[in-house]
Amino acid sequence: MSDTILAAEPTIRLAAFLGILVAMVLWEVGAPRRRRDIPRVVRWTNNIALVVLDTAILRLTFPILAVGLAIMAEESGWGLFNNIDTPIWVAIVVSMLLLDLAIYLQHVMFHAVPGLWRLHRMHHADLDFDATTGLRFHPVEILISMGIKLAVVAALGPPAVAVLLFEVFLNATALFNHANIDLPRRADRILRLIVVTPDMHRVHHSVDPGETNSNFGFNLPWWDWLLGTYVAQPAKGHIGMGIGIEQFRTRRDLWLDRMLFQPLRGPASGGALDVRSHMEDSKPVSSKQANSISERKGQEP
Repeated sequence: MSDTILAAEPTIRLAAFLGILVAMVLWEVGAPRRRRDIPRVVRWTNNIALVVLDTAILRLTFPILAVGLAIMAEESGWGLFNNIDTPIWVAIVVSMLLLDLAIYLQHVMFHAVPGLWRLHRMHHADLDFDATTGLRFHPVEILISMGIKLAVVAALGPPAVAVLLFEVFLNATALFNHANIDLPRRADRILRLIVVTPDMHRVHHSVDPGETNSNFGFNLPWWDWLLGTYVAQPAKGHIGMGIGIEQFRTRRDLWLDRMLFQPLRGPASGGALDVRSHMEDSKPVSSKQANSISERKGQEP
């Protein structure tokens, strides 16, 4: 069973990734939520080149990734679930929930620690918001994230199938919740009870630091609700809000070379501990307030 999972992992992950990416791109073309400001060829070529570079560096750096480590932990008796007697379905569900919580906490940490924010802000510096934004992470951030994930897997000892399912869901939801798709408002309200939707995550990419430092979830919205980091709607509505961060606003900043060296440029402002993110005029607003503002402007939230 373990050998089968390990052998099938690359095919399963690649098929899911390409399938969801193509579906989101077609949806974006057919029913976009926001008008594009930057030509696709500029952003897509550089964002996709970055994910190819990230993947190559990751494979060269780590001899074993999360699913492989889960199998090794099972064979060696490492971790929580390899040392307690629990039904397999309980181990799978709880493992996936705890892995998702770990990703949420890691995301908060990358916003709160200035050195880590320098790496992560490259993801936020995209000037448009679509499925390829979900691929845009600095290689050093990818390596740190994988190190954290491996540590969590070693500690939990989750079933290998749980780790594989989590990886597939994480990739799929990252593409989905970054997509520039016009999801019906009723569907959004229902879906965000169980998964992070594009409208929910778009708030996190607002140029307003108070909104940037909210809605940290990737898969599940529950951690934001429980830990007080949830913001329902952006103050200026989804059509009027600005995307990106204040420091990097030119098209040249979207090129691969500039993205790779961005952590070395300028101050580490805009993170969760930056006092400017807590200024009164940057406070996020509630869903009711955002709807009211949008109604006065004659546009949807």
